[in-house]
Parts: sequence; C-alpha cells; structure tokens
Amino acid sequence: MSDAGKNVFLKDLFRGLFKDKSTLIPLSVVLIYFFTAIGIEVYSVYCSSRQLTPAYNTGIMSERFQPPSQKHWMGTDYMGRDVFLRAVAGTSTAVKVGVIASIISAVIGVALGALAGYFGGKLDDIVVWIYSTFASVPTLLFILAFALLVSKGFLCQPIAKALTFGAAMLNSDVGMMAVYLAIGITGWVTLCRVVRAETLKLRESGYVQAAKVAGQHSFIIIFKHIIPNLFHLVIIYFTIRFAYAIMTEVIVSYLGLGVQMAPSWGVMIADGQERLWRGIWWEVAAATGFMFFLVLSLHVLGDRLRDLLDPRLKR
Repeated sequence: MSDAGKNVFLKDLFRGLFKDKSTLIPLSVVLIYFFTAIGIEVYSVYCSSRQLTPAYNTGIMSERFQPPSQKHWMGTDYMGRDVFLRAVAGTSTAVKVGVIASIISAVIGVALGALAGYFGGKLDDIVVWIYSTFASVPTLLFILAFALLVSKGFLCQPIAKALTFGAAMLNSDVGMMAVYLAIGITGWVTLCRVVRAETLKLRESGYVQAAKVAGQHSFIIIFKHIIPNLFHLVIIYFTIRFAYAIMTEVIVSYLGLGVQMAPSWGVMIADGQERLWRGIWWEVAAATGFMFFLVLSLHVLGDRLRDLLDPRLKR
C-alpha cells in the first residue's frame, strides 16, 4: 500500500466514523476512558515519586460504608475510601491490560500468520500445529495457572527478575505482568488464522508477484505489501480483543490472582459482594457500571469498524 493509499484509507476511516452520529457516542466514551487512564497513570507515578498516598487509596475509618451522597458520589468502602475515585482509578488498570495484552496478541498473530501464509511448507505446518495446540487449551484456566505461578513465586529466577523489571517499567505489579502476558499469548490464535488465510491470497496478487520479480526480499514484501493490506483486520481484532482483555482481567482479579496493589474493578466486585447481604451495594454497582459502559462502547465501536473496513460488507 502506497503512502497515498494509506492516506485515503485513513480519510475514509475517519469520515465513516464521524459521519454516523451513533458511532460518535461509543467513540467518545472510549476516548474519555482512555484519557482518564492516562491522567490516573500520570497521577500515580507522581504520587509514587513523591511518596504520597493517592486520593483513591486514602480512607477514613470513621466514614466506612457510607452510602452515596454529595460528598461521596458512590459511597465509601470498608476502609472509608471513596468508591467513585476507586472506580475511576480502576480505569487505568483496565486500559493498560487492554492495550498491552491486545498489542502482544496482535504482534504474535500477525507475525506468525503472515510468515506461515507467505512461505508455506514446513513453516506453515509448524504454525498451524502451534495455534491448533493453543486453541485446544482452556484460555481462562491457562491465564489463572500462569497468574498463580507468578504470584506464588514458582518461576525460575531469570524470568522472575524480567517480570519484576517489566512491572517497574510499566508502573504495575508482578501479578499484573502475569495477566498481560497470559492474555496476550493466548489471544492471538483467531487473528493468526485470518492473517494466514488472507496472506495465502495476497501472495498470488499482481503487486506481490511484481515485487518478487523486482528482486525485493521476502521480508520487505511481507512488511511493505502484505501487512499494510491486512491492517484493517488488525484494527477490528484489536478493538474486540481490548474488550475481552478487560473482562478477563476483572475475572482474574476477582479470583485474587491479578491486581495486588492498584485499584481494579475485579477487586472491588470481590470486596463488595461480601457485603451485599447487608445492603451495601454501591461498590459492586460502581465497578460493574464502569466496566459495562467501556466494554459496551468497545463492542459497538468494533462492529462499526468491521462495517467500515471489511470489504465483504461493502459489496
């Protein structure tokens, strides 16, 4: 795809997104969550550097279990912390998981799918065997097992040090690094299959054959001619995978194997459910509400992107 083709592609994409007013709502919601996550992350780094306690971690024990009010919009939890601030801070954890895990999945899926589809032969057989093996593994159980290994310190020392270093670089904890990696390395199978199938078609196209005749290296052809023409699939997949990664993180954190220090909607739900029978519903409601609107907006946006970018739906 030439530079002019890329510009046309981007213009058509943005024109299609902003032309339909119903698309602006989920897009705006996603952007609000995204920029909120950036703000929370910057604030967290600032507090850590100054050795300050963030506002969302500050609690007053005399104000425990207060219902929603003007002072505390969504009440307080068992430590007297503001539930609304906790839910907002949980946005950072959700967005980080979604972005990092989706990038890992997309990179693995595109790389293996493009290589297998272009070269074929034994390499194709190996890639098919690998993704067939991963497809047969229960994803959630694998993520839970991997998170358990990391959180309980069962990994070898070099890997443990690498995870600790990565957690420090991402302003996260080791438990979250396990979630990033586990979701990322189990979520590439579907994209790999699609990319492989499309690459098998594209490698026979005229412009790819012309590049071969011109003597271009195979990897240059893959990155310059094939992957750009598959990028619409990556965008659609990334949006869908983003939502799945958020829901998976909530489940893992709910079970006590994900986030350990940072605010998380899963941890809030796990803490709040124990007091539902006492009528203390606001912590579960806040975490569930924040997750619901983000996941719903991502799914609606993903459907709209598929309508705009899938050539078969344009016919």
